[in-house]
Amino acid sequence: MKKMLSNKLVIFAFLLPALILFIGILIAPILMSGYYSLHDWDGFTQKTFILFRNYKELFTSNSIGFMKALGNSLLLAAISVAFQLPLALWFALRLGSGIKGERAFLSIYFLPVLISTVVIGQLWLKIYNPDYGLLNQFLRAVGLENWTRIWLGDKKTALLACFIPTVWQYVGYHMLLMYAGVKSVPTELREAAMLDGATTGQVDWHIVIPYIKPVLRVSVIFSVTGSLKSFDLIYVLTNGGPFHSTEVPSTLMISMLFLRNRYGMGSTIAVLLIVLCFAFALLIGLFFKEED
Repeated sequence: MKKMLSNKLVIFAFLLPALILFIGILIAPILMSGYYSLHDWDGFTQKTFILFRNYKELFTSNSIGFMKALGNSLLLAAISVAFQLPLALWFALRLGSGIKGERAFLSIYFLPVLISTVVIGQLWLKIYNPDYGLLNQFLRAVGLENWTRIWLGDKKTALLACFIPTVWQYVGYHMLLMYAGVKSVPTELREAAMLDGATTGQVDWHIVIPYIKPVLRVSVIFSVTGSLKSFDLIYVLTNGGPFHSTEVPSTLMISMLFLRNRYGMGSTIAVLLIVLCFAFALLIGLFFKEED
């Protein structure tokens, strides 16, 4: 009995530093954000307790624009699931089949993930530049000068122009996750299917993809929650403009906190982002749940 108690104390002693860090870095800020969200506070003067008035204003006030920002994030999530993940899966299946130069292609596709998002933002700013940008120069070269735009300055094109590099950057990340799953498929399953006359496409569809379903679930969760939290690339490209057409909850939160000094409202947006990420993660997990 004493030995068991001693072992538990030793285990607790080793886990205590990690527990303290977890509470201090993750749990405490969430609780503080929840506390501040119930107050009207500019960060300097006395806080005023207003209960859930910030939440009500966030969903009902057109001047804040939270619903539009949330809609932009959900649209990015839909585009990520509909285009980014299928493209990543296609790359993973092709590379996982053992093509020549497999390692080189892996490194090339994963390279954008390794580059700083700020650097990627600056690169795409050059691509979208209306005067010397590669996109407009290409359109002029092929005789489509009427299609040239101020891509990041036009309300009609700015949102899509922000989404393209966001989706492009993380294709390699999801591809690597799926590639690891594809490589874990037992060769016996593939060989048995091929002996029965299955084509490569049929093997991928009926054996490989069902086998890597847990990996696909993780990729969908990361893609959706990442879209809800998207900030850095959009902030570098447009900072939510023009006229809030590319605003997402994270850029709106920064605007509330540091430009409008509405710390209570900024904390409210932070709390809702946390709740939405958890909710979507649970819903996606239920969607992929398999029966015993």
